[in-house]
Amino acid sequence: MTNLFSAIDHVHMAHALRLAERGLFTTQPNPRVGCVIARDDQILGSGWHVRAGGPHAEVFALNEAGARARGATAYVTLEPCAHFGRTPPCADALVAAGVARVVIAHGDPFADVDGRGIVALRGAGIRVESGLLSTAARELNRGFFSRVERGRPWVRIKLAMSLDGRTALANGVSKWITGEAARADVQRWRARSSAILTGIGTVLADDPGLTLRPPDAVAFPDIDPIAPLRVILDRNLRTPANAQVLDGMAPTLVIHARDVQPIDQRFDRVELAPVEIRGDNLDLDPVLALLGQRGVNEIQVEAGPRLCGALFGAGLVDEVLLYIAPVLLGDAARPLMALPVLDDMAARWKLGTFDQRMCGQDWRLLLRPLEH
Repeated sequence: MTNLFSAIDHVHMAHALRLAERGLFTTQPNPRVGCVIARDDQILGSGWHVRAGGPHAEVFALNEAGARARGATAYVTLEPCAHFGRTPPCADALVAAGVARVVIAHGDPFADVDGRGIVALRGAGIRVESGLLSTAARELNRGFFSRVERGRPWVRIKLAMSLDGRTALANGVSKWITGEAARADVQRWRARSSAILTGIGTVLADDPGLTLRPPDAVAFPDIDPIAPLRVILDRNLRTPANAQVLDGMAPTLVIHARDVQPIDQRFDRVELAPVEIRGDNLDLDPVLALLGQRGVNEIQVEAGPRLCGALFGAGLVDEVLLYIAPVLLGDAARPLMALPVLDDMAARWKLGTFDQRMCGQDWRLLLRPLEH
């Protein structure tokens, strides 16, 4: 389909994708979408979806273009919606504005859209072409596509380790393996996530807050990130009453075994949800399905080796965000993940490097399993 598109088409869609990325921390559970209205190389209007419940990208771009949109081309990173939700259909707005052509990067798999936007546009006599920079558009919204197509969030495990593959000293102390630049980078990954998940072991050992630092401390200029949902896997409801995750400072969901009930008021400021048990632990598949039903697109796991290993071993991890510090902790220190013992190198877990860069003196790798 690439031959349908000119160099100018590529330039405008790349611009629309950059605009869409500006909603990285604020649109969930909605996708990140950008739009450019142009005639040849002249941009007439542009916009992006800022926050769920607010105007969509097309509306901002059309408002800026005004009457000049008639006969122009609209470049949209995701198929325009054709249904009434919290906002009117964007396909109708494009038709009313009189655009002559719409170029779409990727279709929208959401049931109320899924091709209906394209049908509505073509039914109005508008020329519609799709597939331009579709891989980049899908990558930007990998969590949204995961939730809609698979019924579960995109699962990212965040880990920090020494050069010898250790995440904490033998006594459990882990602050700090990495430097300040890496820790600030983690905040940006938290901010793009719909939820941060950990287990009761980490709560008892580290008492994490699992909240975002103030925006000005994490270089979020002019952005008010949505606070991610804190998700605690606590089979027997052992979270202490004074734990930070029960402080009411951020929305919190504690997932527990179905046959366990709270015995006091410590959980009054958070939400409880029961799931089934598989073996000795919470069944991770219904945990992720529950989060998908709640509109969680991307989830960042910040947990110990047991929970991370269980998710990875079950084939539920989509990517690993790994920070490597140029330090050594020794072979008595704690390992990266608790995985089953392998007897054959052919059975080893393989990962591909999707991105790599420096964060201060530390390395950051974004890895994705090659085989589940």
